[in-house]
Amino acid sequence: MDAARVDRHGLAVDAGLARLVEDEVLPGTGVTADQLWQGLADLVAECTPTNRRLLTRRDQLQAALDDWYRDNDPTDVAGHRALLEDLDYLVEQPTDVQVTTADVDREIATVAGPQLVVPVDNARYALNAANARWGSLYDALYGTDALGDLPPPGPYDPERGARVVAWARDLLDRSVPLAAGSWHDATGFTVVDGRLEVALGDDANSGTSDPEAFVGHRGPGDAPTALLLVHHGLHLEVVLDPEHPVGANDPAGVSDVVLESAVTTIADVEDSVAAVDAADKVGVYRNWLGLMRGDLTTEVHKDGGSFTRRLAEDRRFTAPDGGELVLPGRSLLLVRHVGIHMTTDAVLDADGAEVFEGLLDAVVLTAAALHDVGAQGRRANSRAGRVHVVKPKLHGPEEVAFAVDVLARVERMLGLAPRTVTIGIMDEERRTTLNLAACIAEAADRVVFVNTGFLDRTGDEIHSVMAAGPVVPKGAMKQQGWIDAYERWNVDVALATGMRGRAQVGKGMWAAPQRMAAMLAEKSGHPRAGATTAWVPSPTAATLHATHYHDVDVAAVHDELAGRTPARLEELLVAPVVDDPDWTPQQRNDELRNNLQGILGYVVRWVESGVGCSTVPDIDDVGLMEDRATLRISSQHVANWLLHGVVDQDQVEQVLREMAAVVDEQNADDPGYRPMAPDPDASVAFRAARDLVLQGRERPNGYTESVLTARRREAKAAG
Repeated sequence: MDAARVDRHGLAVDAGLARLVEDEVLPGTGVTADQLWQGLADLVAECTPTNRRLLTRRDQLQAALDDWYRDNDPTDVAGHRALLEDLDYLVEQPTDVQVTTADVDREIATVAGPQLVVPVDNARYALNAANARWGSLYDALYGTDALGDLPPPGPYDPERGARVVAWARDLLDRSVPLAAGSWHDATGFTVVDGRLEVALGDDANSGTSDPEAFVGHRGPGDAPTALLLVHHGLHLEVVLDPEHPVGANDPAGVSDVVLESAVTTIADVEDSVAAVDAADKVGVYRNWLGLMRGDLTTEVHKDGGSFTRRLAEDRRFTAPDGGELVLPGRSLLLVRHVGIHMTTDAVLDADGAEVFEGLLDAVVLTAAALHDVGAQGRRANSRAGRVHVVKPKLHGPEEVAFAVDVLARVERMLGLAPRTVTIGIMDEERRTTLNLAACIAEAADRVVFVNTGFLDRTGDEIHSVMAAGPVVPKGAMKQQGWIDAYERWNVDVALATGMRGRAQVGKGMWAAPQRMAAMLAEKSGHPRAGATTAWVPSPTAATLHATHYHDVDVAAVHDELAGRTPARLEELLVAPVVDDPDWTPQQRNDELRNNLQGILGYVVRWVESGVGCSTVPDIDDVGLMEDRATLRISSQHVANWLLHGVVDQDQVEQVLREMAAVVDEQNADDPGYRPMAPDPDASVAFRAARDLVLQGRERPNGYTESVLTARRREAKAAG
């Protein structure tokens, strides 16, 4: 056996992974190395055939879709539905499914609020996200364009500061109004016999209109240093410090308003991570282990100095009854595994083949979580003692059932009680959407999450209808009827299956991290549509998005939605294609330029630097958060237009080279960047982008991982 590998029950395990598991993951868990490796060997042997069969089934169904679309009118929805039923692509939907998941963390079951997704291979980002449970509203408003403009350069601007304070006072008036007067009029605060008294000047004072909205304070009652309020289950902390530069200029000494923000965070090992080999996987697993043990740290270098970042402590207050109130200082962490189509060289099976990566994730990530939920666990992440797993890119109920079976096997392997490991179902593939109730039924006793993922769902839609005709331009995709139906369908099914009080109903990402004013204006649509959580790209965005959950009572929205007419399945089957495209040559070229610039801008960082998610400037230099889901859309879109002759290969090749020069210029300030345009054929990143487009039609379900992984490995081998 290769010296870099060790034998563990017939598996050839990377030596670095073996050391991590045996020396760092398992000590203190009560699980022996022999127990884990034997369990993994059994899991690989018993589940690999099923995994392969499910992937073969995907290919067979796509081939059937291609054949039907080539020979039939794509607007024949009834005929298409009949095909899907004949194929068992569309199964009979259960009408009596009720979710029974019990003993779930309140952050998932009952609290509506923002959700971060963070690449766990980056310790700094992971810590920032975990600590984003609480965020300064003053900082979020002052430092972004949330007020409609950016802060001026230079020192603190008192005029802008006054606008920030007024905005925050307005939020307090809307969320926790006073019985009399306004938070704008406050001149001081005291806590008397567990009640908040707000001085309003002229010897007037008031409490909160709802006495139960005041839930705690810090410092002495006659001179508190912080007030804790609650609204819609989310906390707001009014910080009082008359010595602070901001508080000194505030009549009541308010120096900040801190919001409970990222209530939950998905620690991602999938789309936002570029883990292509054993060394990468070890880094991913080690960071997750540090989060579960509570000892993850990283050195941050800033402004000529450095400091150690670590997980935030819990927040402590004096409750109205005089006792201590302790609130979590960190976001509740879920962990997203890779999809079932991925393999890893971190472990080879008895035949020398790479094992399915999702099987390895299930074992190692759950074993690491024993430090939180095991018999001697800290209960610092999940106070309910759960491991919350998000499963991406599942195609239909059969694949959900497989994921549940794998998690149940891992529970038995590691000595965990049944249903300790929960599952979040990503509704981001067409077959899952159409069969969502049946998918939930397969996981009804452990499901804690369904969400809409517009990006991957769009990529899968394009691939699914690839043969139907040319798809509409990307900018027009959100106006297609199937998108609206999809968003409504997800919420309707979630509520009908009894997820209220047991699971999250989520919606997708705001992809423009620098455009916070637009996010404030638009993203309130997610809670208004019934989402109990929605994805945001940064801790700052989480704090601003939290204000939407104060303005919208999601529980009341659910009551209203219960009476609406549900979305219809037929609405989901209308393919977003055109029969006779009338786009001008300029429009076609502009669309091609937009797609190919985005592909190159993302791929060059993935392949050359191993960055799985980043803010990439688009063709207009607007920073957009890109990951494999956005890449899937763009590459499939170009592949579709190539297939149907909207553009040709020579045109694609020419625009690729033009956009390589654009991307080079956008990265000119990066000293480690390797330009593509001077010699495109010698650039591994350029060749990866070209492969994604020209081979996009043949890539299973339009996934990009196989190309990215192969080219990233090539780049690493070349140094």
